[in-house]
Amino acid sequence: MKVATFNANSLRSRLHIVLPWVGANQPDILCIQETKVQDHEFPIDVIAETGYQTIFCGEKKYNGVAILSRCELNDIVFGLDDEPKDPARLICARLESTWILNTYIPQGRARDSEMFAYKLRWFERLKIFLNRRFTPTDRILWMGDFNVARDERDVYDPKRLWGHVCYCQEVQDVLQDLMDWGFIDLFRQFCEEPGHYTFWDYRMPRALQQNLGWRLDYIMATQSVAIKAMACQIDTKARAFEKPSDHTFLVAEFDF
Repeated sequence: MKVATFNANSLRSRLHIVLPWVGANQPDILCIQETKVQDHEFPIDVIAETGYQTIFCGEKKYNGVAILSRCELNDIVFGLDDEPKDPARLICARLESTWILNTYIPQGRARDSEMFAYKLRWFERLKIFLNRRFTPTDRILWMGDFNVARDERDVYDPKRLWGHVCYCQEVQDVLQDLMDWGFIDLFRQFCEEPGHYTFWDYRMPRALQQNLGWRLDYIMATQSVAIKAMACQIDTKARAFEKPSDHTFLVAEFDF
C-alpha cells in the first residue's frame, strides 16, 4: 500500500500538479490539506476521471481537507468531537482495517495571539478525539500539515528560527504528547539526517534551490502499521513544478 500527503494551498490551482502526480505515482490514499474550496465547487468530477473516490470538507479561501482513495472509505468523520468542530481541518475514515486521519492543524500566527493558544488547544483536543475513538493498538495512519518542526533537523536555520509559532517548545511538546500516545514519525524511521524538508516559503527567493525549508508535513503511524513500512520519502521534484504549492508530497509505502 502506498499513501501520501500534500498541502495543496488551493486544490483548484494545483490540479495541474495533483492529477499528473496521482497518475504517475498511483497512491492508494492521498490526503490533501488547504484545498481552499467550498464543497459545491470541489472538482470531484475531474478527480473521479482518474479513478479515485474522494471525500472532502472545505470552505472558501481557507482550510479544507480531502482524501482521495482507490478503494471505498467507511465510517467517515469530519471534524473534532467538541465545538468548534473545525470539519474543514480533519477527516477520519476507515480503509478496511486501517484508519486514515487527515489533519490541517492551525498555523498559529503569533505566539502572543489567540490563534496560537487555539493551536495548542487543537492538539490537546485531537488527543481527546483519539482517546474517545481509538487505542494505540489500532491501525492508524495520521497524515497532514501539522505546522510543527519537531527538532533542529527540521528547519534550515534552527538558531535564528527558534521561537517561531511552528518551531518552539510549546508546539514541540504538544506534538510529542500525541506521539507518546502511540505514534511513530515514519520519515524519521528511515532518515535521521537534517536538511530534508516539505515546505519552502514563497516569500524567500530561491528558497527551494538553496534548500531553505521546513519539515511541517508528516505521516505518523501506530506501531502495528509502522512495522509494515517499507519506505517514507519526500518528493522534492513537485515543489519545482510550474505554479507549485509551497509544500510538496510526502509518501510512505507498506507491505501489508
